[in-house]
Amino acid sequence: MLTQQRHEIILKLLKEKGSITVTEVRDLLDTSESTVRRDITALDKEGKLEKVFGGAVEAGQKVTAHEYTVAQKNELNCDAKRKIAEYAASLIEPDDFVFLDAGTTTAHMIDFIRATSAVFVTNAVDHARRLASRGFKDELKMSCAGDMWMDCMAKGVNKGRAIRTIQEYHFTKGFFGTNGVTRRSGCTTPDVNEAVIKKTAMEQCRQCYVLCDASKFNSISSVTFADFEKPIFITDRKVPGYEKSKHIIVCETERK
Repeated sequence: MLTQQRHEIILKLLKEKGSITVTEVRDLLDTSESTVRRDITALDKEGKLEKVFGGAVEAGQKVTAHEYTVAQKNELNCDAKRKIAEYAASLIEPDDFVFLDAGTTTAHMIDFIRATSAVFVTNAVDHARRLASRGFKDELKMSCAGDMWMDCMAKGVNKGRAIRTIQEYHFTKGFFGTNGVTRRSGCTTPDVNEAVIKKTAMEQCRQCYVLCDASKFNSISSVTFADFEKPIFITDRKVPGYEKSKHIIVCETERK
């Protein structure tokens, strides 16, 4: 396939989705990753797209490929995160089997959970320890799942085994964090491994909730892990342009 043809396909895909990854373009074009990266770099220099870690987004989009540390995240929008977390925790019922994603907003949920007979699986070791310290059910499952996921993230090994393990679970509810949300690019994160974890766990949830303060909307990170229409969003205030979206819960409004 000629270079010009590849470029046209890449730009068409971007127009449809808003963001792309090197891997999906490689599979679509049946070519090498190095070729795709060269194409993306060339189109970036021409101003036809914006190159980000692991792929590209449409030119002019607000991109947040940078990942803050946990300590930095803990200082951002604290009141909004706790408000969102409190509402999300109120959705957990005694018989629920819950996936609790890593993240600072989901961490706040642990302070507000009252359904002590619910069972939890998490990909964050600290979440697992805090849940266990509060006496939540099935400590072994939480710790093993958390340790296993963290081991995969840190060492880059046994990822397939971890994915297969999560695929064996059938969660009633899942609560997830995100770095950015747009209608076209959906929910995005700067880390490919995190995206795989989130996407796999979401597929095993009967109901999916994404916890995100209003600042996350209209922002794109490097890798999409869910389409915009898939989860229910819980946020702290109305976001211009998203008022008519029926699957966005503004927790202040819901509690009035």
